[in-house]
Amino acid sequence: MRTPRAATRTLSLSAMLSLALLAGGAGAGGCGNGSATATATLPAVPMQIGSKTYTLEVANDAAEREKGLMRRDSMPADHGMIFVFADEQRLGFWMRNTRIPLDIIYVNAAGRVVSIKQMRPYDTSTTYADAPAKYAIELNQGQAAAAGVAVGDQLTIPESAREPEQ
Repeated sequence: MRTPRAATRTLSLSAMLSLALLAGGAGAGGCGNGSATATATLPAVPMQIGSKTYTLEVANDAAEREKGLMRRDSMPADHGMIFVFADEQRLGFWMRNTRIPLDIIYVNAAGRVVSIKQMRPYDTSTTYADAPAKYAIELNQGQAAAAGVAVGDQLTIPESAREPEQ
């Protein structure tokens, strides 16, 4: 999902994002899944985000992070995707091949929200976190505000989504 900027890969949490590691440890990512109608095949975890509980698909290896939510036509309002990385880094995502507008919530290793951004379908510009992050959570656009989550909030990352697969 994340590679050097020159070798950008794509990822998605809700639609489509592409993450690429930048020089100096910075990362960019992407959002995408693969099928517009396919049922999710990734493990999923419930997670409290602000005042709401979401079912998040866990993208915790390079292939899953690269594919993300690509090519999906929709996602239930109470669903999303969490991208899990080994270490904190300057993450960035794009929306190549992602059809639905998304919110992206960047979270550091301690569970603190460091950035909340909105992403437009098919936008290939990179949306970066404002600070190093270990996790990126994609939700349908407007869900971060609906849940009342804000930069600085503390989130509890589910234990099964805390570390990437090796």
